[in-house]
Amino acid sequence: MKKIILFLFTGILLSACVSKKEFVALQDKHDSATAQLVDIKADLQKCLIEKSNEDAKAFALSEQVKSLKEDKKTALRQVENLTVLTQSSSDNIKTVISQLSEKDKFINGIRKAMTQKDSINLAIKYHLTKNLTDGIQDEDIEVNVEKTVVFISIADKLLFRSGSYNVTEKAYTVLEKIAKVINDQPQMDVMVEGHTDSTPIKTDFLQDNWDLSAKRATSITRILQYKYGVKPERLSATGRSSYVPVAPNDTPANKAKNRRTKIIILPRLQQFFDLLEQKAD
Repeated sequence: MKKIILFLFTGILLSACVSKKEFVALQDKHDSATAQLVDIKADLQKCLIEKSNEDAKAFALSEQVKSLKEDKKTALRQVENLTVLTQSSSDNIKTVISQLSEKDKFINGIRKAMTQKDSINLAIKYHLTKNLTDGIQDEDIEVNVEKTVVFISIADKLLFRSGSYNVTEKAYTVLEKIAKVINDQPQMDVMVEGHTDSTPIKTDFLQDNWDLSAKRATSITRILQYKYGVKPERLSATGRSSYVPVAPNDTPANKAKNRRTKIIILPRLQQFFDLLEQKAD
């Protein structure tokens, strides 16, 4: 009986020893598996992190691609707009060049007209001066060209008696020479202005200085028309009284200067406008 019990006890001990070794082996396997699991988890976590980073990069690249596509669309629109603007600018430039060309033509037309006026008036001055000084040397006749208009100023003592609007015999000699020059320039108009000094006048035939200056201008106009054949549509008469003096009315000499008749020869306005409308060569 004791042998059996001993045998069983020995068997149990042997059995127990084998189980412990297996346990240790299993424990080692477990520890190894646990370590591998930890490593795998670490690798998995690393992979997840890397994947997350790659996803973030992929998203960023996707957004960048979207942005680039939008930039491309914007650039295309800008190019289209620039093309339109360029065409518009080109059209505007052509318009401006055309306008400048027209302005150049207009300016050239003005220059041509002014040159023509200058030439005409200088020629008139030359002929007037030559004709008036040919046989008449008188300081009471003055010929000037101002802004291409010819002014002939004649002292009243050469044309009229004092306080009268009837011309003297000597006046016809002067008016005949002036009429010849006027008739040689049919494209010009003629204005006759009467001027007085500031001394008031009133007679049975004259109300005041206005009346005297206007009647003197009308008398000269009638002579130019009826006696020397100047066409009436070219003539105009006006009285200026004493209100456009050439000197102060403070001395007899200055008053004598202010008593005068002006014959003004000037281009017809319509002809001047026609010259401006002509295209320059």
